Amino acid sequence: MRTIPRCLILTALLALASAPAFAENTALPPDLAGQIDKIAMETLAKTGMPSASIAVVRNGELAYVHAYGDARLDPKTPATPAMRYSIGSISKEFTAAAILMLQQQGKLSLDDKIAKFFPGLTDADHITIRQILSHTSGYQDFWPQDYLMPAMKLATTPQQIMDTWARKPLDFAPGSKWQYSNTGYVIAGAIVQKVTGQTPFEFLQRHLFPGLGIGDAYDTNLHALPAGDARGYSRYALGPLRPSQKEGVNWMFGAGELAMTAGDLAKWDIAMIDQTLLQPASWKAMQTEVVLNNGLGSGYGLGVFVGQMDGHRMISHDGEVMGFTAGNYIFPDDRTAVVVLTNQDAVAAFRSIGTGIAKALFEVRDPTAARALAQAKTIFAGLQHGRIDRALFTADANSYFDATALHDYQTSLAPLGKPVSFTQRAQRLRGGMTMRAYEVTFPKTKLDISTYAMPDGKLEQYIVSPSG
Repeated sequence: MRTIPRCLILTALLALASAPAFAENTALPPDLAGQIDKIAMETLAKTGMPSASIAVVRNGELAYVHAYGDARLDPKTPATPAMRYSIGSISKEFTAAAILMLQQQGKLSLDDKIAKFFPGLTDADHITIRQILSHTSGYQDFWPQDYLMPAMKLATTPQQIMDTWARKPLDFAPGSKWQYSNTGYVIAGAIVQKVTGQTPFEFLQRHLFPGLGIGDAYDTNLHALPAGDARGYSRYALGPLRPSQKEGVNWMFGAGELAMTAGDLAKWDIAMIDQTLLQPASWKAMQTEVVLNNGLGSGYGLGVFVGQMDGHRMISHDGEVMGFTAGNYIFPDDRTAVVVLTNQDAVAAFRSIGTGIAKALFEVRDPTAARALAQAKTIFAGLQHGRIDRALFTADANSYFDATALHDYQTSLAPLGKPVSFTQRAQRLRGGMTMRAYEVTFPKTKLDISTYAMPDGKLEQYIVSPSG
């Protein structure tokens, strides 16, 4: 992540603080909405990102849509939730959905070989549609770079991309490895067109977007976003933001052509949560991790990453095209999702915003947390003086705090003085107890504390260790 001079951070903070709020939908408690605003605004200020448009789904419904910063710098145009942003490779979720819809209609199968559609491609009689959608085909990626090469400024065709990159020797045997490949999704888009006679965008416009209530998705594969939407920007090192160049026609065909509002992308997330629009078997196929030939998981399904965040199952994808980065994070079991769209390329501020918001949504509001935190602070202060209130602890914990332990706690902790901060950072249940993790900050070091509380409130554990 780039480092922004302090003077620029202060200037950006002042600008954001004075900017009007553009809220399209607010159904969150004021404190939570304020926390989300703070995460977004502070991240923009620290990184120099021009703007961000976010949407939050909570309890399966669109709960918050908000925009921050400037969608265009010249003339200065504040971002609004109604503006569209390029979503880059999040488009792959929709291309995979188009393929799954065609499978539901009996027009193809995920297990069809690519040779059925394009027999001239390398190993086409061994590679399946499932493998191109899961990035396990071995076809080489045509665009791993985070900048625009000269050839990509010119128009191309899906066939030219396939002829150039999908007739090369494979990077690996099909199914043996996972390696991200835009080439595979151009092939997927070309399959949609061959089967239906429609481009991927045309197919989505006719068969998927209406069911989602999305009426103004935009195909940036053909044209840049118009003046009423966000403008994309790039930065060289720590230099000024500059308008990004646009990829040539057809480079993003099936792989990254979509632009939409954050609120519209959230409608797709709600469909994923509710399992509407596609059949349950299709959603399962999309969200199931593809296993490699050696039995290892790939971390990817069909057009989506499959994983977890802090114990919550997460279906996600990032996106980047010239001038734009984006993140889409869906937690189906929690009926929650976070969308973050930004208008600068080659930076990861969108991820900081998205994960920060998700963590805020999942933050445990435990009525006993404040009391437990106060107790943890008191115990720590006592240990700095080599003493504890043994009535607070179980017999096991009291045996842990023998004379040697108390001596070592005192001699190692006392020199640190009073903590700068003392915060809870995690909580979960284990072994019939409540585990809480705390972080204690001093001017020159940080410590971790882990506690286990019995149902009656007594502590079975209180251990201090260096922060990892």
